[in-house]
Amino acid sequence: MFLQRLGNRGIRLGTLFERAAAKHPTNVLVLDHDLDLAPDLGRRATIAEVADLVDDLAARLWAARVRPGDRMVVHKSNGFDITLLACAAARIGAVPVLLSPKLDGDTVGELVRRTDRPFLVTDGAKLARLPGSIFERAERVLLTSGRHEGAIELASLAGAERVPAVTMPPDHPALVTHTSGTTGIPKLAVHTSRTLQARYRPQRAAITPVLRGRETVAIHVSFVHSRLMTALAISLLRGFPIVVLADSDPRRAADLFARLRPGVLEAHPNTFMEWEELADDPREPLARVKLFSSTFDAIHPRTVRKLLAATRRRSPVFGQLYGQSEVGPVVVKAFTPGRVSDENGRCVGIPFPGMTDVRVVSRNGLPPSPDNPGYIEVRSDGRIVTYLGERQRYDAQVSDGGWWRMGDVGFRGKWGCVHLLDREVDLIDGFGSTLAAEDTLFGKLPDLAEVVIVPSAGGAPVPVVCTRNNRPLDPGEWRAAAANLPPMAEPVQWRIEDLPQTATTKIKRLELARLLASGSRGAA
Repeated sequence: MFLQRLGNRGIRLGTLFERAAAKHPTNVLVLDHDLDLAPDLGRRATIAEVADLVDDLAARLWAARVRPGDRMVVHKSNGFDITLLACAAARIGAVPVLLSPKLDGDTVGELVRRTDRPFLVTDGAKLARLPGSIFERAERVLLTSGRHEGAIELASLAGAERVPAVTMPPDHPALVTHTSGTTGIPKLAVHTSRTLQARYRPQRAAITPVLRGRETVAIHVSFVHSRLMTALAISLLRGFPIVVLADSDPRRAADLFARLRPGVLEAHPNTFMEWEELADDPREPLARVKLFSSTFDAIHPRTVRKLLAATRRRSPVFGQLYGQSEVGPVVVKAFTPGRVSDENGRCVGIPFPGMTDVRVVSRNGLPPSPDNPGYIEVRSDGRIVTYLGERQRYDAQVSDGGWWRMGDVGFRGKWGCVHLLDREVDLIDGFGSTLAAEDTLFGKLPDLAEVVIVPSAGGAPVPVVCTRNNRPLDPGEWRAAAANLPPMAEPVQWRIEDLPQTATTKIKRLELARLLASGSRGAA
């Protein structure tokens, strides 16, 4: 059906660094943190050194009796060694299952149960927060740091005999990640090498016209997200130096970017919102950025304008990808300086020709429109093959013809652009698009760091606001900004760190509404 099916042997995660090192042996990886599994590696290493570390970790896992086809859950403290462990598991034919460090112990216990007695790689700190039954649910527990009498320390297996790389069929499970969990227990999404390759191709096609020379790529993406794998593959195989951040703190990011001068920034939308203040840094840490790449969700126009204005490169681009963990990127939109308006913030882009397709299905028999949004459905060869342990739930989202329901509502504009208005579960009757209203508020209130409009029981929707440095919200400025929006309750101010968030920093709106209903007001 789609072009990427032709000759798709799949992304081979297990040998990714090895192949990149063979092509670009002097290329480097820079980190903003030390690796738990290899603290002696430091924060700057050649890709050849990283490839050797992946080979070493694969040998340790083999010595711990991990074998081809086995599932291996990774749930450890945040760091790039999560990604390296995934590649090491894939190198010996095992299937890495990546669980966010932000998940609570009970949720991790349930996901380990669904994985059906996997090997579990964790650390002492995380293990202490898991239910005691975890040892019964896992085949073996392997520790990256710390000690436990019932677990094996990976450090004790250092020097294990190296083993040849195992090549699994392209349609065999290659990676399992979890969904955002904004509406409950996350689902476990099963990717194959072929579906990952199908996601790689449109992303590579999107950046090729923009990036002609060699650029330093800085990435701050969740280490348990499939997007990181394709972003790494694109950068590594082109020989781009890579900077990987575990910490999104704007001050630390500014220090790093002022020194390394990246040409590409890859991050989630909420991270870019945090990094708006880098535009005002006198060192101009964003001056060399040619491409800003935002993943999987619409981004506020204010953020796009602010960041594009901070670069000194000729013809910079802000690329927005809209998609989902289950299907990968589906549509793309490019913003350039002078072509960003608050009115087009809901237009998330058009499909990749020959690679993805989108339709909007009526919810009530009437044509989808701005006032009557329909269900957004997509087709892509990058779609996962199942939810682990929840096949019926997966099948319920696929209709005849292979259309996948995204869980979002919107419409398509005159020129084919997909307009995203809300999540299905976040619709507020009679209010219109909460996301569009939030765009408006961001555009008029520069001091806003976050605003989330959630329903309330029997009353007007409640805007939860966060400001930079937790400065008090000015009531007069708020009233002026909200004057032309649908009626809302008085804003409730929270600290941004108190908002319930997913691994990719999305706000859990249903959880936030529940907290408000229970009387919580955060710590602001």
